[in-house]
Amino acid sequence: MDNNRESAQGLWRYVRRYLTVYLPRIRGLSPKTVESYRQSIAMYCVFLKETARIAFTNISFELVTRASVMEFVQSLRSSARSASTCNLRLSSLKSFLKYCGDEDVGLTSVYSEVRRIPLMKGTRRPVGHLSEAAVKALLAQPDHKTVKGMRNRLMLILLYDTGVRVQELVDLRVSDLQLRAKNPFIIVTGKGSKTRSVPLMDKTVSHLKEYLKRFHTEGEAARPLFYSVRSGELHKLSTDAVAVILRTYGNIARKTCAEVPERVHPHLFRHYSASRTITE
Repeated sequence: MDNNRESAQGLWRYVRRYLTVYLPRIRGLSPKTVESYRQSIAMYCVFLKETARIAFTNISFELVTRASVMEFVQSLRSSARSASTCNLRLSSLKSFLKYCGDEDVGLTSVYSEVRRIPLMKGTRRPVGHLSEAAVKALLAQPDHKTVKGMRNRLMLILLYDTGVRVQELVDLRVSDLQLRAKNPFIIVTGKGSKTRSVPLMDKTVSHLKEYLKRFHTEGEAARPLFYSVRSGELHKLSTDAVAVILRTYGNIARKTCAEVPERVHPHLFRHYSASRTITE
């Protein structure tokens, strides 16, 4: 039992050092990239917790095997994740285990086993498109009378109005909203930490003001615009969470609108927004 506890503590020490020291300070990666690695490790740990039926604190390197990593990636694929997403999660785990092996020679064999797992081959899917009817059907799905429904509806509205990337959407903070400007806009932080201003339609501004009254109070400028509450703590939504929300609404909307694509994902709104701008 003591050996298992020490092994578990060792794993979590490496996770902490990898995310807080190695990636940001030694490799100089951006906070967004570090967050992507964190999500991958967290998802794998949740998978280990559920399959081994143990507490998070008992997850140890003994559970980190080639077989468990392959099962984790396969579970992602079976839940409709794209091959590129699965490969991103796998590459993140390989990077983390390489770091562990470099730090402790006793863990080199773990990395060597996982390193040989091949990346998935995926066919390049067409982006697809959203018709006006499909957009209306999707926007009608969230029940704005509920807390989550109101939040989710505003996410769809912002994706529709601004065409921002899903990562840019979840990275928005209250301070990024410039609703008192003569021509209201949001400040979006994109790739390479570059910022840009995106104008808002009047209806979107109204929805945002209504949302802020319900979800935020004065002095919360640094808080993420969209969040969930778990165990009494506020957490920024992940891109995966947004993808699941859109997929769920898409499956429901398709029952009443045949024009809703089989696979509804955030980039469809970005593509729709760009197409709409060109034709206007």
